[in-house]
Amino acid sequence: MEKLKKCFKYFSTIIQFLIFFSFLNYEISAQQININRIDQMPDFPSPYLMRNWEEVTIGYDTFVFNNNATGQYLPLIFFRNNTVNYPSDISFGLHTVVGTNSPTSGEAINAIPAVVGASLVGIDKSNQNGYDWVRMCREYFNNRPEQNVYKNHPQDDTYDDWWYETMPNVFFYQLYYLYPQTDDFNYQLRSVASQWLRAVEAMGGSSTPWNIPNMDYTGWNLSTMTPYIGDVKEPEAAGAIAWLLYNAYKETGENKYRIGAEWSMEFLNNYPTNPSYELQLSYGTYMAARMNAELGTEYNIEKMLNWCFNVGPLRDWGSIIGTWGGLDVSGLIGEVNGSNDYAFSMNTFEQAGAVLPLLRYDDRFANALGKWMLNVSNAARYFYTDYLPANKQDSEEWAYQYDTNSVFTHEAIRQFKFGVSPYATGDAIDGGWGNTNLTLYSSSHVGIFGSIIDTTDVEGILKLDLLKTDFFRDEAYPTYLIYNPYDIPQSISFDAGISSRDIYESTTNSFLMSGVSGNVQLPIPALTSYIIVVVPSGGSIVYEYDKLLINNVVVDFMSGQTVANYSPRIKSL
Repeated sequence: MEKLKKCFKYFSTIIQFLIFFSFLNYEISAQQININRIDQMPDFPSPYLMRNWEEVTIGYDTFVFNNNATGQYLPLIFFRNNTVNYPSDISFGLHTVVGTNSPTSGEAINAIPAVVGASLVGIDKSNQNGYDWVRMCREYFNNRPEQNVYKNHPQDDTYDDWWYETMPNVFFYQLYYLYPQTDDFNYQLRSVASQWLRAVEAMGGSSTPWNIPNMDYTGWNLSTMTPYIGDVKEPEAAGAIAWLLYNAYKETGENKYRIGAEWSMEFLNNYPTNPSYELQLSYGTYMAARMNAELGTEYNIEKMLNWCFNVGPLRDWGSIIGTWGGLDVSGLIGEVNGSNDYAFSMNTFEQAGAVLPLLRYDDRFANALGKWMLNVSNAARYFYTDYLPANKQDSEEWAYQYDTNSVFTHEAIRQFKFGVSPYATGDAIDGGWGNTNLTLYSSSHVGIFGSIIDTTDVEGILKLDLLKTDFFRDEAYPTYLIYNPYDIPQSISFDAGISSRDIYESTTNSFLMSGVSGNVQLPIPALTSYIIVVVPSGGSIVYEYDKLLINNVVVDFMSGQTVANYSPRIKSL
């Protein structure tokens, strides 16, 4: 009897430690999963015209970082000589909108993405025209105990709108990834991660016992570590925070950040309704797929990805579907109220950069995201003045004179305004904070499209780079998403490189070609996406559970192997 009591006591102690096991004793199917709202988009949008988004990015960078520009509302950049966080430095800001009424405001959600986007297309922003624009971004780090994170302004104690609190830090992490040797960046990355981990713990995150935090707030006051609840909550912030904490774990190796990311992701995964609000959900969806692949978690990617496109209840936010004035606008992201929808350019660019690389970790959505990217990259040109007639936009006069290459976006497109459809516009003029609706805070994100999107020799078949915005990833071989929108098979010319390479395709878990180099003809089935990985020819192939590795680099996280011996995943001890 005494032995039985001791056993029971020991068992009770073990229960208190909350050891969770996740046995994955089944083969992961690579069968494609449809996203309902993307299904309603055309296979091939019409009229079709694909901009050279890399040229747009370079043209935008050249224009806005020219502090010698002259003319109405120019230049669009200003310098801060009275810096507060790094007093020995100078810094810079960009006007939020062409013709801003607050010319010295300058927001982190504008300046940092402009530097990131230009860098993604190959511009060295640490040494451009005699300036280190990367180093100057440090001023947005609020270097004082009550913050110690990136905020939207150098001195910023706001806390009432969560995406303004999280996204400057997300953009900084992207900048860190591109320029990790910049002075103080390592300290800043750890400081950001520690502050948001403290916040998640203050929200109730715990490992002993395991407890999921409550993140159902509008904002969070880092000074007091207390929540703010306004008219509309932003629970999707859990996605951005998970993105920050998991990437901090990948960079530092400190498990406390991984645990914080899991708490945040479990909150998001368990949320009962679509939490879409602005930007943060798509970052969480990507991170859920990556954590599933790298950690063995089992977050519901199908549900989250549908959330990114379906119309959510918090503010009618989701993906536009249909034609406006005879133009296909499907895929643009914004407010979908059913009577006068409102698509936003910044959110459109950002969602593409956030969700597309999840295909490296979960290829079951390749067909859906390939179709969406064709639609959205075609429709996004309507944000720019050259692609709508003058009577269907409100800021064309300045653009026709100064923006001759059409590199500035309108903030948004209305389904209807002034009796026409569509109508390129925004909130700046009506809101009294600008004289045009050509917004830099939106245009600065175009480098996402510029770095990801390339065309092929078959009109309408794009080659999308899945590595460009897969920040803090492990080593990987060149990986591309290629979608065939035609109802018959197509063959494209594909550059395999100068050395001998094998061509692997992850949705079919197969090698398409071996020992090839230079331009090869790559067949793509009808209405199908391929995920192409260009790997060393004849490399050493190893399987680790369901992962396929070549020369110790993961090529396919879902290679179709039948696995029955996964180790238990211990969440906490």
